[in-house]
Amino acid sequence: MAVFVLDKKQQPLMPCSEKRARLLLQRNRAVVVRLHPFTIRLKDRIGGTAQPLRLQLDPGSKTTGLALVREVENIDPDTGEVRSEAVVLWLGELTHRGAAIRDALTARRAIRRNRRNRKTRYRAPRFLNRAKPKGWLPPSLRHRLETTLSWVKRLQRLAPLTCIRQELVRFDTQAMQTPEISGVEYQQGELAGYELREYLLEKWHRTCAYCGAKDVPLEIEHIIPRSKGGSDRVSNLTLACTHCNQQKGNQDIDVYLKDRPSVLRRIQTHVKTPLQDAAAVNATRWALFNHLKATGLPVTTGSGGRTKYNRRRLEIPKTHALDAACVGEIDALHGWNRPALAIKATGRGSYQRTLLSRFGFPRGYLTRQKRIKGFQTGDRVIAQVATGKKAGTHSGRVAVRASGSFNIQTAHGVVQGISHRHCRVVQRADGYGYTFQPQPKTEEARRAA
Repeated sequence: MAVFVLDKKQQPLMPCSEKRARLLLQRNRAVVVRLHPFTIRLKDRIGGTAQPLRLQLDPGSKTTGLALVREVENIDPDTGEVRSEAVVLWLGELTHRGAAIRDALTARRAIRRNRRNRKTRYRAPRFLNRAKPKGWLPPSLRHRLETTLSWVKRLQRLAPLTCIRQELVRFDTQAMQTPEISGVEYQQGELAGYELREYLLEKWHRTCAYCGAKDVPLEIEHIIPRSKGGSDRVSNLTLACTHCNQQKGNQDIDVYLKDRPSVLRRIQTHVKTPLQDAAAVNATRWALFNHLKATGLPVTTGSGGRTKYNRRRLEIPKTHALDAACVGEIDALHGWNRPALAIKATGRGSYQRTLLSRFGFPRGYLTRQKRIKGFQTGDRVIAQVATGKKAGTHSGRVAVRASGSFNIQTAHGVVQGISHRHCRVVQRADGYGYTFQPQPKTEEARRAA
């Protein structure tokens, strides 16, 4: 992975390789600023030339892919064609905690409802002063927006970014609803086909709409046959296995499913409904797009169908980070087979200091202060134990206790009962947990295994 570099005045420089960073540290020309993402600061340099760096985002419901790429333009000496290529420098996958926020709000709502039903003082429900402001998002979706923006600003402080590219929409609905749209991109037809197939696979859960078969080749099928006036609009398309598609032929769906009314009602109901959570996801992506424009950097967009098209064409494995690297128009991608930094939003603790049972009664209490002996849960520490059963060097995330005996979450497991006297902080808690994901296997490696 590339190492982020800052100059003497904390201004970002071009990222360097691990080998170069190791040499700079050995020669005492740099010091470590952060462990995750690994960042060093030079002692004897101010400013420098920078190459075009682009941050690419693939927003998801649970995980957002991050990719930092260096832009390269190569000219074909024979044809003179300009090829847009990119070199991957850093990959990251940001895991959100929207489900935990949703569950916490649900539990709070239940506790408040129970409290109102008990014999306590009467408090009238407040509903007249709860107007939602323009652009309001639920807390779980707002968390996803804010954490993504937080990491965009963090990477902007660590690297000299020149532009941002975001996967704005998952499917290009204009090309699907209007197949005869003009333009060079859609006249070719190949990308529009990827958009349509990917949308139908997601909408119908990769199963045959008539028999429910899975893990079989699926074909695009017209609900109302074209011979009877059916259109190519996406609302008239579904997925069917080869047997069901040939058996239906050019029959109307009412005739074909007259003996299966439950299947007919399910298809007619499902064909009118969009993808689940599509409105919420689109609202979050548009809000993210508007906030990214406020950063002052040029922002370009791409669709999910194009991302899959690029990934299939370049034979790149599917991960959230590599999906981010494949967003937008790209002819070639180099250096993508590298580990990714897994970033998990853990929060900064809890205001609730009383632990409750499943019936809502107190079962334990937490310490009133979060910092014990100068340490806080979530800090990255190094513990050097000289003697005893736990002798050795332990590095990882610490969980503090009031007694001063801590637990350390290392890469090999949890080490319990480490005294605070043996611990040294290397990075303060910032609300995220960090792990490294191994390099993804290529298609050749998968076939060989």
